[in-house]
Amino acid sequence: MSMNENVKKLLKEQMWYLATCDQEPNAVPVAFKDVTDDGKLLVGDVFLETTLNNIKKNGKIAVSASNGASLEGYQIKGTAEYVTEGPIVETFKKQVEAMFKGAATAKGALIITPERVIVTTPGADNKKEL
Repeated sequence: MSMNENVKKLLKEQMWYLATCDQEPNAVPVAFKDVTDDGKLLVGDVFLETTLNNIKKNGKIAVSASNGASLEGYQIKGTAEYVTEGPIVETFKKQVEAMFKGAATAKGALIITPERVIVTTPGADNKKEL
């Protein structure tokens, strides 16, 4: 599934929240993230223990991001794969180590393949699927 440029732009500029579920819902903000040219979402794993456990059980994930000023927001539902080596992981390791001055590192990365994109905007009929 490809995402339009509005979705990619907002995702690159705003904080993301990941949601997964097993017995209980789990939602976490993430700061180390990126969107690939082909629309995959990448997340660096620094503190994602519960998220990873849930993904190992069912592979499902939702990502939410919004712009508080414009009230434009998106929810992306899809599947996630966890990797522990390769160029994506190395990029996140450098970012995390620089931010935390070596006190923390990225242990891996999530590669999220979007299956549905839901947009929310101000107005009466404010929720639609892209």
